[in-house]
Amino acid sequence: MSTTIAPLEERSVSCSLDNYLVLPDNTMDARIAAARRELGSRAVVLGHHYQRDEVIRFADFRGDSYKLAQEAARTRAEYIVFCGVHFMAESADVLGRPGQKVILPDLNAGCSMADMAEIGQVESCWEQLVSLGLTDELGRGITPLTYMNSTAAIKAFCGERGGLVCTSSNAPAAFKWAFERNEKILFLPDQHLGRNTAFAMGIPLEECVVWDPFMIGGGVDPARLRRAKVILWKGHCSVHQRFLPEHVDRVRAQYPGIKVIVHPECRWEVCQKADGVGSTEGLIKMIAAAPAGSKFAVGTEIHLVNRMGKEFAKESKMVITLDESGCLCTTMFRISPQHLCWALENLTQGNVVNRIQVPDDVKYWSRVALDRMLEIR
Repeated sequence: MSTTIAPLEERSVSCSLDNYLVLPDNTMDARIAAARRELGSRAVVLGHHYQRDEVIRFADFRGDSYKLAQEAARTRAEYIVFCGVHFMAESADVLGRPGQKVILPDLNAGCSMADMAEIGQVESCWEQLVSLGLTDELGRGITPLTYMNSTAAIKAFCGERGGLVCTSSNAPAAFKWAFERNEKILFLPDQHLGRNTAFAMGIPLEECVVWDPFMIGGGVDPARLRRAKVILWKGHCSVHQRFLPEHVDRVRAQYPGIKVIVHPECRWEVCQKADGVGSTEGLIKMIAAAPAGSKFAVGTEIHLVNRMGKEFAKESKMVITLDESGCLCTTMFRISPQHLCWALENLTQGNVVNRIQVPDDVKYWSRVALDRMLEIR
């Protein structure tokens, strides 16, 4: 008698998440390791730098969103288990090969910044810019750029109108690329990264305006829009916006000679006071290149800062957070060892849980925007 095996994604889930969430973190390690061994090369685990130690230790690749986007595009594994947030998993699905399945261990792991640019609001903004004669529907007049920290729908919006995606690593190159095509940029969704990048390129602050989607006309006078070179969306990272100029003053007073380095998602005033500004990978490289005995106060997510503090202590370097209260990415923190174990053990039983799938039409234009990002230098 022949037996028909249902496709993996159609089989019923036999491992209930609730049964995992009541278990202690330290009971997951051996089970995760065993599931990894059983799955072998069929599964790859990607871990963002902001993940907790208990999760990121199992990652095949660690990195920021840019590096992990590249790894997602290169991997040939059947399953991509993304320990990050929703928009990252979407990008992995967009860049992945046919037949690959992307899994987000906890669907509640979102990004508040990405949520600040809703596609309907962005489309309304664009229509108003078109009505003012600043651009046309295809982006002849304004180049739309979106930060990696955005939904697939926003990435597709930019791709369809001649724009691309950027990260904090390649934002300057993306701006240069955009200005070669138009005199203006619409930058989504992080106003701070956009402002810091523009200013570093010699664009005065008065030529950057902020579009507030909850105000009529974005809250910007049409004359100012016409003069502006960069239109910034009113969005921010809830972690990096917490760092303030007074934190820089306080840590320098407490630790004479300390170097302050911050992420470009921080406020302009903080970046101007800092000794260095860089992406997540850039911050790590700054510390790695410094001589023994160096001291750093870092303005970024607390899990990464604490991890660097432990790792660089071996080189006699001090690494502390810029803000003593600590800045936790609460949505990234949602992914726990229990969620990772649940996702992996389900895969060993043929159950694909929490699969992230981007609709084909959105995937096409998102891929266009992401491919442009991967091509710029």
